[in-house]
Amino acid sequence: MKTRRIALIAALSVVSLPAPSPIAAAPKEPNITGVWDNYTKQFTNNDFFGEYVVPNGGPKLREPYASQWKALRAERDAKLKAGTPLVDPSTLCIPEGMPMIMHASFPLQILQTPGQVTVLAEFLSQTRRIYLNRPMLAADDNAPSYYGFSIGHWAGDTLVVTTKGVGEDVKYFDIPHSSEMTITERIRLTGPDLLEDQITMDDPKILLEPYKFTYGYKRKNDYRIMEYYCDRENSLVNVGQDGTVSMKVTQDKGDSQ
Repeated sequence: MKTRRIALIAALSVVSLPAPSPIAAAPKEPNITGVWDNYTKQFTNNDFFGEYVVPNGGPKLREPYASQWKALRAERDAKLKAGTPLVDPSTLCIPEGMPMIMHASFPLQILQTPGQVTVLAEFLSQTRRIYLNRPMLAADDNAPSYYGFSIGHWAGDTLVVTTKGVGEDVKYFDIPHSSEMTITERIRLTGPDLLEDQITMDDPKILLEPYKFTYGYKRKNDYRIMEYYCDRENSLVNVGQDGTVSMKVTQDKGDSQ
């Protein structure tokens, strides 16, 4: 009896059990590291003093903001055509902030590392940080800043980024906004060397509807980001008391003789 029991146990022990289901591997995040150049930005002219075209004609603003913004843009256009453009933040060596940094007047370098995506802009050597899989700061803890506080997560092949806390004095193409503005981005590769950033600015206090626009970038593997230092004291331009800008004359006629 004992021998039969041992044989039965041995037979049962060699019965093959169902193989465990394989654990699905986590989808690999797209690699967006690289230097990127915005090929979708449009410029009004090729002169030293020029103006970028406002995407999609600008937002739909509530009053009185709509009338005020249109008047300011009309004044900018008129001054530009007259050769005496109005001063803007870049002329004053002030950081562009969000979302203007993504406009990429000069190329951007994106560094994708565990827990963070860092955006380095050549223009003014600006730095923006996107914290991955982190909660948004409470409003009281999110001090107003040029770039706000950005959090992101991967949704398939798209990096979804939410930004809050952009200072009210930081304006994208002069567009006003409140302290409650939220910027949402959907960043994804559209080709081996193509990147897209779908940007939505949402601010019910100021906007009649969310303002949406998209930037496209081409990877520039052979480009090296340079240091761009803006020295306001030794700038190439003068800013008049009326807010207009003119080229600085480095040497007058008396000095040249």
